[in-house]
Amino acid sequence: MHVLMMMVLTLVARPAPVQEYGSFDYVKVDAQRDRVYAAHTSSQRLLVVDARTGEVLRQIDVGPMHGLAVDESTGDVFTGDGTDQTVSKVDPATGAVLASVKVQAPIDDLTYDPYYHRIYADEDSGNRIFVIDGRTMKLVATVKTPGDDHEAIAVDPVTHDVFQNIPDPWNEWVAIDPSTLKVVRIVHTPEFKSNHPLMVDAKDRLVIVGGKNGIMSVYTMTGKKLSQATMPTDVDQCNFDDVHDLVGCAGNGDVWILALHADHTLHLVAERKIGMKTHTVAWDVDTETLWTVWGDPSTGSRVAGLRYVP
Repeated sequence: MHVLMMMVLTLVARPAPVQEYGSFDYVKVDAQRDRVYAAHTSSQRLLVVDARTGEVLRQIDVGPMHGLAVDESTGDVFTGDGTDQTVSKVDPATGAVLASVKVQAPIDDLTYDPYYHRIYADEDSGNRIFVIDGRTMKLVATVKTPGDDHEAIAVDPVTHDVFQNIPDPWNEWVAIDPSTLKVVRIVHTPEFKSNHPLMVDAKDRLVIVGGKNGIMSVYTMTGKKLSQATMPTDVDQCNFDDVHDLVGCAGNGDVWILALHADHTLHLVAERKIGMKTHTVAWDVDTETLWTVWGDPSTGSRVAGLRYVP
């Protein structure tokens, strides 16, 4: 039996203003370079933030972006430019867009596999994943998945399998073999309504999946369900801290944390109402800071880091 201790989520600094009011999408962290990146969809820019101070460093014009991924070996950021139907490589230090490749549909989420130097960009409201060589920025393959919509996508850094979450009415996640670039496993998740977040726990060989109906489940990578937990509803993006075994989530203006225990169960341990339209988060595991962004018509757009204490 777990003894649960609710944590307090505190702001590490006053939320920093972001030029131009508007909505955000995915957030990612490059802990090696102390950078937070966010897709500021409304301003069609990549937001670059200093993770040490919370200061906004720049906004880079890349188009109506949604997803992003980081090449930690170079520091380059890959952006999925939404309805522009492109994927771009950006140097966040200079603000230069180094290269772009045209794809055949709007892009939602991205993930990057440094072993194969591949960007996997999933089609928003479609059934394709575009595979791009991150060195040449050329489209090398297109993977078709069941269903006709995508949410979160992730890569297993051990096997390099790709995992894609697929929402209603299919309610499933799929695994893709990196050698054949074919779907090799379909895992149905009837407990969810509107699958959204998906995370890989490479250390314990788990896939963690959530739905907007307030449920999160833990699966083996072969698709065996191990546990199910309740959490707040309307989750959008979650991010897994593989050092401290914590899942950070956001949705409907709230941020919360679930702890992953050794028996593969999850429990809610912290929650904070931001009161704005925050729905995306990312961990800086080095500083144990959970970063989030939001837009509010009265106060404007903001970025902030949160830390927890028991």
